Amino acid sequence: MAAMHPTDPAAQRRALQRRVVRVLALGQVLGGVGVGATLALGALLVTEVSGSPAWSGMAATMNTLGAALLAVPLARLARARGRRISLSTGAVTAMAGASVTIGAAVLTSFPVLLLGLALLGAGSALNLQSRFAATDLAADDTRARDLSLVVWSTTIGAVLGPNLFVPGELLGRALGLPELTGGFVIALAAQAAGALVYLTALRPDPLLLAVAEGEAAGTGRPSPAGGLAVLRSSAPARRAVLTVALSHAVMVALMSMTPVHLTGHGASLGLVGLTISLHVAGMYALAPVFGWLADRFGRRPVVLLGQTAFTASLVLAWLASAAPALVAVSLVLLGLGWSASTVAGSALVAEAVPPAERPQLQGVSDLFMNLAGAAGGALAGPVLAIVGFDGLSAALLVLVAAVVLLHRGRQPAPVA
Repeated sequence: MAAMHPTDPAAQRRALQRRVVRVLALGQVLGGVGVGATLALGALLVTEVSGSPAWSGMAATMNTLGAALLAVPLARLARARGRRISLSTGAVTAMAGASVTIGAAVLTSFPVLLLGLALLGAGSALNLQSRFAATDLAADDTRARDLSLVVWSTTIGAVLGPNLFVPGELLGRALGLPELTGGFVIALAAQAAGALVYLTALRPDPLLLAVAEGEAAGTGRPSPAGGLAVLRSSAPARRAVLTVALSHAVMVALMSMTPVHLTGHGASLGLVGLTISLHVAGMYALAPVFGWLADRFGRRPVVLLGQTAFTASLVLAWLASAAPALVAVSLVLLGLGWSASTVAGSALVAEAVPPAERPQLQGVSDLFMNLAGAAGGALAGPVLAIVGFDGLSAALLVLVAAVVLLHRGRQPAPVA
């Protein structure tokens, strides 16, 4: 009797994909710690160095701008050298950002501080790219789930990072560093660990392997076209990128103005903190559920489910803006809507073009996502001042309607 061959190519591929997802999840946790440990400290350090709280918003602005500007270069590097090099380079760039930020605090230099915070945006950029890296070798029926597991792992770092404020300050004092810089030392160490994980464990490189398989099949030859060219030539790509970007704009616009609205109506900082915590839980905790639903029932129904949650959130905020408890419920629904739309929308981005063209499209998607978030946050303030929180909520329904219109009718099949 002939012996059974010990290696099954399909089983090997599934095992490799599971390992890739585990490596990416670990890197995402480490990156999340790095981002979370500096998120609140950035605004405080900007205030300290600039001497004015009026500049405190520049911390988030520079981080978002840095993530947007670095998204496309990191995607190009992924196309040329693979995910392993691209992700580890992003982590090293974030390490440089943490180092520059610490140096700026030592020198009390505001321009250098802004540069450091922008470079730290690489941490956010690589976290976004990680979710796409999870789709390189994924099967059609598990692609959204694999992506969502990497998104979900962000929760661990996002929750753990901010709680390292006190240990970070103790570490900073022990190293003789200025106040508010210890968290950046932790971020530097976390990103260094992440770079090491990507460099050593992400072998074979999932993107290079997927492209090689496509070339062998005659369907995945690398294209010299950039992400914008791919976007212009593909209607499914435009639909997917707009879905992610507009959904992110809705989330950032309402979320960023909620603390201002609540405190303006007498809510305690504790209630504001609880509301934002519940919102973050809504963003990440159920991501695997939405990934499973997207694989089981399709990407489009889950995108529309997310827009339905957005609609419920915005209508509730519109009609019950004076009730803090209902605003908190609205923020939970906002997080759930973002999660469903981003998981399913990102799967659509990954499936819109062949593997060889995915990195550049994904880079452009992350660029637009960050720019949309920055625009949403920047424009929400003036809108809030003019028409109030209820008016802002009503206005954002226009963006939700735009996403729903993008997904009317039947959608094309994924590109293999």
